[in-house]
Amino acid sequence: MLTVRVIPCLDIRDGRVVKGVNFAGLRDAGDPVQCARAYEAQGADEIVFLDVAATPRGRAAGRETIRIVRAALSIPLTVGGGVGSVEDAQRLLEAGADKVAVNTAAVARPRLLAELAARFGRQCIVLAIDAASLSSERWEVLVRSGSERSGRDVVEWAGEGVFQGAGEILLTSFDRDGTRLGYDLALIERIAEVVRVPVIASGGAASAADLIAAVRSGADAVLAASIFHDGELSVATVKHRMAAAGLEMRL
Repeated sequence: MLTVRVIPCLDIRDGRVVKGVNFAGLRDAGDPVQCARAYEAQGADEIVFLDVAATPRGRAAGRETIRIVRAALSIPLTVGGGVGSVEDAQRLLEAGADKVAVNTAAVARPRLLAELAARFGRQCIVLAIDAASLSSERWEVLVRSGSERSGRDVVEWAGEGVFQGAGEILLTSFDRDGTRLGYDLALIERIAEVVRVPVIASGGAASAADLIAAVRSGADAVLAASIFHDGELSVATVKHRMAAAGLEMRL
C-alpha cells in the first residue's frame, strides 16, 4: 500500500490565505508563510498553493509570494492559478514550485498538458478539475475559478487529461467546497476507476472520518483547508486517526 498524503490547501488572493463556500464569500484565513510553516511542523506531506484571483485577472500566480512560501518549506509545493503556457509554468517552477496545477487553459487547449509534460515531465503536471454535480452519476467541469461552466463531462475530461500528459489529478467538488458535508465519494470512485495516476480528493472535509472515506473510495491523497485554517484539527491529529484506521501514513 502506498503512503496516503495529507495536503493542506492555501487558496491565495492578494497575498493572503482565503477560504469560502462553493468558491464564493471568501474570508481572510491568515498569512501564507505562517500557515505553510505551521502545517509542515504538524506533518503535512505537501502544500497546495492556488492563486484564486490569477485566472479571472488574466495573470499567473504571484511569484514573489511563491518564493517566500518556498523559502519557508522543505516539503513539496504545488502551485496553480493562471497557468496558460509553458512559459507560465516555467516561471512558477523557477520561483520554487515543485509541481504546477492547470485547469482553465487546459480545458480550452488540452494539448497544453502534453506540452508541459514534454518540457518538465509528467510528474510535475497536475490537472486541477473543479466538478459541479449534474446528477448522482454525472459532473460538469467548471473553469475560471468556478465561475463558468465548460460543457465538458468530468469523467471524460479526466481520462483525456491523463492521456495528454497530466501526472496527477486534483479533484475538487464545487458543490462540497467549504460546506463540511464530506467529500463527494461517488465522484472520487468514478475518477479513480478511469485514471491510473494519483487522485487528490478535495472539497467538503469536516473530520478525519471524511478523509478516511475519501481514501477508501479511491483517493491517493486528501486535501483540506477549512478544518486546518480554523484550528479545529491539526494535520498530526488527522494523520494519526487515519493511521489508526489502518491507512499507511507518514508519521
